[in-house]
Amino acid sequence: MATIRADEVNKLRVETGIGMMDCKKALTEACGDFARAKQILREQGLELMGIQGREANEGRVECYLHHSGKIGAMVELTANTDFAAKSEEFVRLARDLAMHIAASNPRYIAPEDVPAADLDAEKQVYRKQLESEGKPANIVEKAIEGRINRFYDEQCLVKQSFAKDPTVKVEGLLADLRTRTGENIRVKRFVRFEVGK
Repeated sequence: MATIRADEVNKLRVETGIGMMDCKKALTEACGDFARAKQILREQGLELMGIQGREANEGRVECYLHHSGKIGAMVELTANTDFAAKSEEFVRLARDLAMHIAASNPRYIAPEDVPAADLDAEKQVYRKQLESEGKPANIVEKAIEGRINRFYDEQCLVKQSFAKDPTVKVEGLLADLRTRTGENIRVKRFVRFEVGK
């Protein structure tokens, strides 16, 4: 099996506009073959964006305020053109994401945005838990990997199940709109407010 380097994963990410984790999985499956990795991503419904030189500098900020007035969220969703950013489906997705953020309380946008220090802290907690259960070293490492993936699913916005339809992940909603518009649709940043927190 070919060893996939981080710079190769990043190159595929830049060329496609698709998240690091999906790019790494595709490259691993394709044994490092870029053309095959791109085909795998397409087969998974993660449409290639060809975004080199295409900055997503247009977009909009949407807000959500819970009826209780105690929880609110703001999200900045970006696209390549003002035309796409003003479309009904773009506006609807931005609003849905603001509501989702208020409901699901993600800490990061994507796995690649998790600071190394936070990831190391999580791994240490999992390692101590597993070792205290008397698990063998080889099992501990595999279990840590599984728990980190679950951590991403719970804490990273794009990996979360969508609040309005848990059968769909947020990254799937973004990929779907990218495919339909041909634009580089991205969550640039978000903030969530909760009274007393």
